[in-house]
Amino acid sequence: MFVDQVEVWVEAGAGGGGAATFRREKFVPRGGPSGGDGGSGGSIILEADPNLSTLLDFRYSRHYRASRGQDGQAKKRAGADGKDLILHVPQGTVVTDADTGETIADLVTAGQRVVAAKGGAGGRGNRRFASSVRQAPRFADLGEPGQSRRLRLDLKLVADVGVVGFPSVGKSTLIAAASAARPKIAEYPFTTLTPNLGMVSIGPSESFVLADMPGLVEGAHAGAGIGDRFLRHIERTRLLIHMLDVSGLTQRDPMADFRAVNWEMALHSPDLASRPQVIALNKTDLVTDADQCDRIALELQRDGWEVHRLSAATHAGVRELLHAVWLRLGALESDVHGLEAYAAEHRHDDGAPLTAGEATHQAAHVVYRGPEHTKDRDWRIERDPDGTWAVVGRSLERLVQRTDLNNDQAVARLQHTLERAGVHRKLRDMGACQDDTVRIGDAAFVFDDEDLERIRHRRRRRKGEPD
Repeated sequence: MFVDQVEVWVEAGAGGGGAATFRREKFVPRGGPSGGDGGSGGSIILEADPNLSTLLDFRYSRHYRASRGQDGQAKKRAGADGKDLILHVPQGTVVTDADTGETIADLVTAGQRVVAAKGGAGGRGNRRFASSVRQAPRFADLGEPGQSRRLRLDLKLVADVGVVGFPSVGKSTLIAAASAARPKIAEYPFTTLTPNLGMVSIGPSESFVLADMPGLVEGAHAGAGIGDRFLRHIERTRLLIHMLDVSGLTQRDPMADFRAVNWEMALHSPDLASRPQVIALNKTDLVTDADQCDRIALELQRDGWEVHRLSAATHAGVRELLHAVWLRLGALESDVHGLEAYAAEHRHDDGAPLTAGEATHQAAHVVYRGPEHTKDRDWRIERDPDGTWAVVGRSLERLVQRTDLNNDQAVARLQHTLERAGVHRKLRDMGACQDDTVRIGDAAFVFDDEDLERIRHRRRRRKGEPD
């Protein structure tokens, strides 16, 4: 079964919590803090696999969760990191955040990877918080939760040439004659319900991938004949073979079919309307009106189209068509502007330079990666309609998320950090009053001016300053 679109839910592993332990040895009555850090959670990674051609596996298993990091231990022993979960997808898979519509990656080359959900960071052990002032911290960080999101996977086949046309014009017969692919062939419309790929060999080291697309009908861009699903598969092709049935046996007008298919492609994507095409007049062995066939070929040539006559069933003219397609592909490859500069600027992960073919492919299909979370310390305060104060900022939200709110020392450190960041002062300037609710991330606090003054008083006493 060919599956080219599916939604999955992924959750990266949470980081392990840091340990709050102390060194305990004979004759060492006051050993210092020795809590180790927690391990990082495993991430969800998608990798393009050239051996896959469908998203069928994701149809039956749609929830994926990576392992969490282990907690830190005594004697400064760090917890083990969680294992990354690698999900293999076919080449040509577009990964999108289903909730925001953000494109995360376009996996077009074999082995290309993207982190779809990042594992949470491990918590720091209490030895990380030891200082000359706080020599025996009895708290540690909690592990950070892993990222979770709903993903939409869309498969767009990666092929050099796509064969398009109305149903039953001989597209499957052509790919069977040109390659080792064996698609289903019959005399009724919509025999081909899934795209077929075939490798066409022209000569030594001369080959290209040919994709047989299911037949298009009027209204395909809007989903008629599920054509919208098939149209996206030709978005990656560099050249199209547009097949027309000129036998005259179907009582259809080949030129009307030609214009209708081009119109549907233009409605789906303006870029498809300008995609180079080679016109193949098929079923010439069954032509009932040779003059009409000549008129069609002449009209197409006057409009600037390259026209070939063939019979895919008898293989007549097929070799000539494939050779012409190979020459057009070579011309298109040499027309990529700035190819050498692109290859020099973009390299493989191991630093190796791109080949001309790889640079051409990647230049045409640039990978877009969604914005990563920045590490800046920007934050803002908002007033909700119910009177609650909301402190918004990734750095502060992470701090609260990783603080053990059941530990008094950990809460005191959090309060001290918020005060140093200026959060308390800004709340007071904006009109926050005693016992107002302040929300940071998923945690809610009570604004307490008296508690703040006690913290300041203790600090002044430590520094020997007058009250």
